[in-house]
Amino acid sequence: MDKDRIVGSAKEFAGRVEGAVGDVAGDARTQASGRAREAAGSVQDLYGQAKDAAREAGETAAAYAKDAYESGGETLRDGSQALAKKVHDNPLGALLIAGGIGFALALLMSRPARRPPPRWRYYG
Repeated sequence: MDKDRIVGSAKEFAGRVEGAVGDVAGDARTQASGRAREAAGSVQDLYGQAKDAAREAGETAAAYAKDAYESGGETLRDGSQALAKKVHDNPLGALLIAGGIGFALALLMSRPARRPPPRWRYYG
């Protein structure tokens, strides 16, 4: 629990007491002061709650990231094992796919560079 929540709750309670004393005494200034202190305490309490929620969200995100990092190796290993099994089950299909990818890369890499359009030069 954040200290702002504790202090805010204490201020809110003190403001309520002060407002009640102002009501009993009939003093408008004490009533207004109590209401103002109560409102300030409520705001500080809400601020503390927001800080707690942000802290919890950060901790949860960090835990998810840690889990994803730790299980990343397993996912890669599982994927490579599944790929090896597919290649083992259908070697001709895997060879054709690898050849197609190689051919496409060769076409992309051997294309001539684009030339800029000719500029018209006027010689005067």
